[in-house]
Amino acid sequence: MRRILSAIFIVLAVAACTGATPTKDVTRGWSVERLYREAKAELDAGNYKRATSHYEKLSARYPYGKYAQQSQLELAYAYFKNSERASALATCDRFIKLYPNHENVDYAYYLKGLITFNEDQGIVAKFSDQNPSERDPEAMRESFDSLQQLVTRFPESKYAPDSIKRMRYLVNALASSEVIIAEYYLRRRAYVAAVNRAQYAIRNYPETPALERAFTVLVKAYQAMGLTDLQRDAQRLLDLNFPNARVNAEASAGGA
Repeated sequence: MRRILSAIFIVLAVAACTGATPTKDVTRGWSVERLYREAKAELDAGNYKRATSHYEKLSARYPYGKYAQQSQLELAYAYFKNSERASALATCDRFIKLYPNHENVDYAYYLKGLITFNEDQGIVAKFSDQNPSERDPEAMRESFDSLQQLVTRFPESKYAPDSIKRMRYLVNALASSEVIIAEYYLRRRAYVAAVNRAQYAIRNYPETPALERAFTVLVKAYQAMGLTDLQRDAQRLLDLNFPNARVNAEASAGGA
């Protein structure tokens, strides 16, 4: 009897599954105007997942016209807010390629910069205890490149001032990242690697606050390797650019 009841239950369950009606698409039959209006409303309300769904349907059903163009930018923003970084960047790139002369193309560059800029902040927080030599500053570089394109191509853009501020921050952050790695190698007594990183920072980020630390790494590394002439040259440049740093460099040189 128990087997018969089990068999009946399985049959009923399968029938229920096969007979289930698919979820109804409430947007079916909506005009492009309504679909855009509803998508924008969801976006403004912070319902980013629902907004992306509406925008995706708009793009699929109405791939041409002003709504299609504007919705791509808003879709990219919705992806960004919904933590879909790859989709957001791909949508920005597609917009730039398809509409290079659009009046809002500057926003596409700006949004690309924001996406990778914010990603870097998350990486720094998440991997604050990570071996610094294993960190990849690629997100910072990507963000800088996008913002630089915006400032170069659209210097009068309303997004340019904020982009310039973020670029300054990114340059300082990239320089600091290189020096942190150089200091890490110095502590590990990997002196050649420390020198290479410090020199890279000095060459590529010559007007950043991290420069003093980069010269200090050179002084310590050259001293540890017994390269007296190079140590003196590095010390001279350190003294020239940062007169108050000599004592710090000499005092800590032996403890690298």
